[in-house]
Amino acid sequence: MKILDRYILVSYLKTFISVFLILMFIFVLQTIWLYISELAGKDLDLDIILRFLLYFSPKLIPLVLPLTILVSSIMVFGNFAEKYEFAAMKSTGISLQRAMRSLMIFILILSGTVFYFANEVIPWSEYKSLNLRRNIAQLKPAVAISEGQFSTVGDITIKVSKKSGDRGQYLDDVIIHKKNPNRVGNYTVIKANNGELTSKEGSNTLSLILFDGNYYDEIISNDPKKQSSKPFAKSYFESYTINIDLSEINNIDLEEEQELSNEKMYRISELKIEIDSLSQDFNQDIKKFPDDIKVRSGITTMESGYKPQSTDTVPVVNILDAYDLEVEKSQILSQAINTVTGSIQTISAKKIQLQSKQKRLNKYEIALHDKYVIAFGCIILFFVGAPLGAIIRKGGMGLPMVVAISIFLTYHFLGIFAKNSAENGKLLPFFGAWLSTFIMLPLGIWLTYRATTDQGIFDISSISEPIGNFFKKLFRIKSKNS
Repeated sequence: MKILDRYILVSYLKTFISVFLILMFIFVLQTIWLYISELAGKDLDLDIILRFLLYFSPKLIPLVLPLTILVSSIMVFGNFAEKYEFAAMKSTGISLQRAMRSLMIFILILSGTVFYFANEVIPWSEYKSLNLRRNIAQLKPAVAISEGQFSTVGDITIKVSKKSGDRGQYLDDVIIHKKNPNRVGNYTVIKANNGELTSKEGSNTLSLILFDGNYYDEIISNDPKKQSSKPFAKSYFESYTINIDLSEINNIDLEEEQELSNEKMYRISELKIEIDSLSQDFNQDIKKFPDDIKVRSGITTMESGYKPQSTDTVPVVNILDAYDLEVEKSQILSQAINTVTGSIQTISAKKIQLQSKQKRLNKYEIALHDKYVIAFGCIILFFVGAPLGAIIRKGGMGLPMVVAISIFLTYHFLGIFAKNSAENGKLLPFFGAWLSTFIMLPLGIWLTYRATTDQGIFDISSISEPIGNFFKKLFRIKSKNS
């Protein structure tokens, strides 16, 4: 390696490592802030918290690494231009592309490493982090109860409108669905104005004390007529205590792993198999649905029991005219309305189901393309940052950082918008994953051309000169007329 290549590469690596560590630290702090509610108040050991951060750190690489490359490129090449080192290189016949050669090789190696990382390490970290979060969430039942939604704790399902207290032990507007091992379904409902969670240290029993509420229990009757009225027993209480067995919850093994699944946990080979399976299932559902709706409508087995009068001599314009009695006509219309209503409900439910399956399939296809996008994104952002730094001719952490963050936010939010549109079916998954990269590609080519030909981002002279000539001619005309 020549001295110049070594000098440029070492300068770039120093800046790259410094920026990467700073950005990684910032994003790790953001992760802690986002998941502080899952970690706080659970008496977790330091090694569990460190393991939590270890599992989440690989998922930050797709954000941190492209931004690091962009910032480092602008800073290093801006510093070279600011100190006239590029001018010295060009005076000896060394072009910008020649100066970037060693860094191009480094970025290509880095992109291959990132691709391997995205395909092997990130799926592993996603699997580990989800399992660890699931196990941590079960350590403290009070934390497991979320405001405004139903949460399962032991053998009850509970919903509260508000939690208060230093440990979240005071509950307001409590609704409980109590499970019965002998009956399937939610037949017992308890409502209370407020409640409190209490337990002794080291105890395997959690006491939920409810105040000022009602107890509803549905009664199952053998008489169909009585059952249609849905009878239930209601009782009022001033105080009611429910004891929850925590023996299983307190024995949570944080090392336990279960089969969890989402699109981020798969490698490329696994994603292709999963996409084929989901596509076949989705296509079979679409093909089978017309036959299913035909069978459910009752057309194939319809026997109404109504016999029309003879219409050999009298033509019938309305099919109901073939029947004599008004009762029969009314019953036929009622049956037709019920059949059409049922078919509409079936179609609406199937539409929602197919949309859900399509969205899941789109997510898997986007996840497949993301493995490649992160590698190509690193290369393209380098060719955006390096010539841009040479053009703006400013090093340090000031202007280069502002420019880099502006460009990266544009790149990032374009990607988010495109992926959300692709998940909802408004864009093809391929374009949803690649759109931001395709937009940055011509920008990188244009900036490289401008930097190579020693032109600025905007050629002000090309605009100012025609305007100046116009005003000169205008004043000359006025002076001649005067």
